[in-house]
Parts: sequence; C-alpha cells; structure tokens
Amino acid sequence: MKLATFSSDGQMLWGAVADDGVIALSPDFPQWKTLRQVIEADALGTVLAAAEGRSPTHKNGAFRWEIPIPDPEKIICVGVNFPDRNAEYKDGQEAPPNMSLFIRFPRSFVGHETPLTRPPETPQLDYEGEIAIVIGKGGRRIAERSALSHIAALTLCNEGTLRDWVRHAKFNVTQGKNWDGSGAMGPWLVPYRGPDQIADIQLQTRVNGELRQDDRTGRMLFPVARQIAYISTFTTLVPGDIIVTGTPTGAGARFDPPRYLIPGDTVEVAAQGIGVLRNGVVDE
Repeated sequence: MKLATFSSDGQMLWGAVADDGVIALSPDFPQWKTLRQVIEADALGTVLAAAEGRSPTHKNGAFRWEIPIPDPEKIICVGVNFPDRNAEYKDGQEAPPNMSLFIRFPRSFVGHETPLTRPPETPQLDYEGEIAIVIGKGGRRIAERSALSHIAALTLCNEGTLRDWVRHAKFNVTQGKNWDGSGAMGPWLVPYRGPDQIADIQLQTRVNGELRQDDRTGRMLFPVARQIAYISTFTTLVPGDIIVTGTPTGAGARFDPPRYLIPGDTVEVAAQGIGVLRNGVVDE
C-alpha cells in the first residue's frame, strides 16, 4: 500500500492510496500534520494498518495530488549519475570521483497531474526523470554498508530544469533548478522494503508517449547507499529529507536541435515497483 499527500476543498490531507481514490488518514492522527511527521515517528506501519479494509474517502477526480512530503528540511539532488550522462558533456573527462550535488526548494515542485509551469523569461524548460528516496532514520557520517537501512520510502521526480538559467553564473546551477512549479514529485510514497527494491530497477521518461530516457539504477555511477553515506558526511540527514538520485541520458537539451517542453506536452516518469508520475505543461 502507498501513502500520499493531497488536497480537497482547500484542506491539505494525507492518507493511503486505493485503486479508485484515497483514504484520508490525517484526521485519525492529528498528532502528525504531514507525512514527514509520520516518518519522524517511525509510524508508516501504524498508519497503513489503519487503512486496511476501508473505502476511499475521496474518489479519483475529487482531490488534487500534492508533493508527498510538503515540508522537507532538505531536498538534495545528485547530478550526472549515469555513465551516458557523463559522456553527454563531451569534455573528455572520466566520471569524477565524487558526486555533483545541488539543492532544490519544495516550492519548485508540483504534485502528480498538476502541470509544470514554463516561465515567460525562457522557453528552455526541460525534463529529467528520477527516483527519489525519503530518509526515515537520520544520521551523520552514515556508513555505506548500513546506509540503505536509513530509507523510509521511495517516490518519483521530474527534476524540471530551465537550461539557460543553469548557465547564468560561472559556478552555479541553483537558479535554473528552482523555478516555481518547474518540476514534479510523487504521486505517492512507496514504503521501503529492502535493497532489491532499489538495486536494479528500470527508470523511464516519456514525452507525449515517446520514450526519451531509459536506464536502470544498477548502472548508477554513485549507488544510493554511496549517496547517503557521502551526503551525510557534511550534513546531518533527518527524517523526511529527500535525495533525488540522478537522471539517465535523453533530456531534451541533448538533442540537436534541443527538444524543450512546450505547453500541451505530457511528461511521464515511470519506475518499476513505484508507479508513474504524470504532468502536463502550461505557460505561466
């Protein structure tokens, strides 16, 4: 069973996902305002058990999907994490010994089925399909051998990027990665069950049904356990933190000519065992 954050009639709720809707559980657990607080309390099992045998409180179409963790302390993204992505840079350099990282803000993401926003300042809105992990057990200097035990759940991310804005400065990508509503996350959280769930699963991105990105997590230059260990060396990870683990080759900027997103497009990010994150595109 999966957990999601959603809104209805101006109220933010969280609950369990059913085939034909969602089961609001947040009214039953007022001590936990968000799924981040559920994770902090190590209570994913408790709330999922409370959903057993219940019918949806909100049918499909009667609510809006929100990003699963609306209030993370940190969203840390890993760049250039597949072999072919490193080759795309055409700089003659081998994969670096350490991973490239940058920060994103929650406001830069929308939920499942909400359109991405292309701003008037640039038409270069691009897609990047990725798997994201949610930290369940915090820590500092986490050993790589035990790092996967710190995961609470998995979700999907379209790490939307305004390409020319990542080149506005000599040493900076922040402004190209944080436009309001330029990316998406969701639709839900899939509780983490063990290493096989993340070790070698297929990740794909389609634009208007056309396959653009297709790779497997087993080919990551820096596997998830390494990401957790490395990141926790310099910052304390806390429950609810999100690590966006990297995108395969095939983003729109790498075509000749580039194939950026335009209003009316539909982007789907899919991964085995997690689901499909789907978003349209609109102009601001």
